[in-house]
Amino acid sequence: MAVEYGTRAALKERLGLPATDTSRDSALDGALAGASRSIEKATGRRFDLAVEPVIRTYNPRGRVVHRDDGQLLLVNDIGSVTGLVVETGSGSTFSAVTGFETSPDNALADGQPITGLLLFHGSWGSVTGRVRVTARFGWPAVPDDVAEAALIQAARLYRRKDSPEGITGSAEWGVVRLSRRDPDVWNLIEPYVLPGFG
Repeated sequence: MAVEYGTRAALKERLGLPATDTSRDSALDGALAGASRSIEKATGRRFDLAVEPVIRTYNPRGRVVHRDDGQLLLVNDIGSVTGLVVETGSGSTFSAVTGFETSPDNALADGQPITGLLLFHGSWGSVTGRVRVTARFGWPAVPDDVAEAALIQAARLYRRKDSPEGITGSAEWGVVRLSRRDPDVWNLIEPYVLPGFG
């Protein structure tokens, strides 16, 4: 289930809406969902933490970085080591892998996700082999700047109803066309963009 990166209460406060007014809740929820999903699409990652471990299978070709201290398998963001199981094999035959470390060092303690599994001895598999990872994928917690970007974007989406065709205006500025991408939102999420996204 998708998680929004901001709360309705925080969005109401940002928009100056009374907390007791529930008449706009559906529109506010839609704006939060849209903002959160657009951040995921722009960055190529999800910032919530899966409640239960799920299984993902990786082809090591193109995902292994050979380092002096071993082979680093690049994986999707992992936000917890609870339930972490790593196996290699193919088809229906997999065996557990031991002797690996998570990377980067101290990632979870620093509020960052695990993005790689470092195997000191051996190989992550043959050309036809696969690596199966069972983990709670995502981030340990939603970063503050991602939550702020979601609220800025949600407020912008909510106000969009007042700017048909992407045009808004005021007596002070006159008519102005809205930019395609909010520069503040982009500045907040850009450090999280995975290569190939954004």
